[in-house]
Amino acid sequence: MGTEIERKFLLRDDTWRGAVARTLRIRQGYLVDAAALTAGLARASVRVRVQDDRAWLNIKSARSVISRDEYDYPIALPDAENMLLTLCSGVLEKCRHVVPVRDFHFEIDVFDGRNAGLTVAELELPAVDAPYPRPPWLGVEVSHLPRYLNVNLVAHPYAEWSAVERTGADAC
Repeated sequence: MGTEIERKFLLRDDTWRGAVARTLRIRQGYLVDAAALTAGLARASVRVRVQDDRAWLNIKSARSVISRDEYDYPIALPDAENMLLTLCSGVLEKCRHVVPVRDFHFEIDVFDGRNAGLTVAELELPAVDAPYPRPPWLGVEVSHLPRYLNVNLVAHPYAEWSAVERTGADAC
């Protein structure tokens, strides 16, 4: 078992694009949906992810937005494709750009489909209170806002957000 400690941010601009080290194509769907998590009927999200030509089954505890227990298991690509097609209520698609900043790697997700227009930077940290760099393109932190969780983006995509939700006006 591992623990994922992750912070999410909106972006001020797209100057990060000049520092992209690599880009990955990701498609993912959830076997446990956002409604079950929100209603307290599930203690974990269960995700199927296809990243380029590899696939995983991922399980994350639902206990916190920033720090969660996480399990990752590689699975056969045809199995993952079938799960996305037959078992998931929706598929989230995005391009993930890896941007190194000092000893850290920001993962900048540019969403497609019904989440087109949303771009979020994620940063995994060794501890909840670990210091991290703040490049000029990094905007407001939205880690505490559940609507930015990928599982919630399947159920309530960016295309359906209000103007206030789109600006992150309620973010600190």
